[in-house]
Amino acid sequence: MDRCGWAGPDPIYIDYHDTEWGVPEYDSRALWEKLILDGFQAGLSWITILKKRDNFRNAFQGFDPNVIATWGEAEIEALLQNAGIIRHRGKIAATITNAQAYLRLEQDQSFADYCWSHVGGSPIVNEFTSLSEVPAQTEISQKFSKDLKKRGFKFCGPTIVYAWMQACGMVNDHLTTCSARTK
Repeated sequence: MDRCGWAGPDPIYIDYHDTEWGVPEYDSRALWEKLILDGFQAGLSWITILKKRDNFRNAFQGFDPNVIATWGEAEIEALLQNAGIIRHRGKIAATITNAQAYLRLEQDQSFADYCWSHVGGSPIVNEFTSLSEVPAQTEISQKFSKDLKKRGFKFCGPTIVYAWMQACGMVNDHLTTCSARTK
């Protein structure tokens, strides 16, 4: 099977590439979880997050924004002791702030509708033939990032947002030679 060059050879990466990355996600909570995980990935490799994803889900109560929005210093301190996740105070605190921002946004419209509105409601399909053509960020991810920050979100710079958009299928950046491109 031909894959995008970043996808191998670790089986966890291959599975993620083949079954999840670039597949359009329309569930608000799942989109939010992936945004949080992309924020935790900043400065690290994505495979680190994939290997710890179940630990993150346990530590963050299934990424339930209703629960996380109520957390404070005691929960931050407990998470800083959890070796199963990335123990970064700023990223943990940002998750709480992001849960609160998510809930405020959801009062007006679903997070999924909000996210997908930035790409006109359907995936942007790029025609890249090599990894060197794939940008780290775009004008859309810059605007999206700026709007998220205006709404109170943290750890959502334009590079994080673009990686998240790729992961959630808002942007299809599977290379034209990739077998997973049409999934």
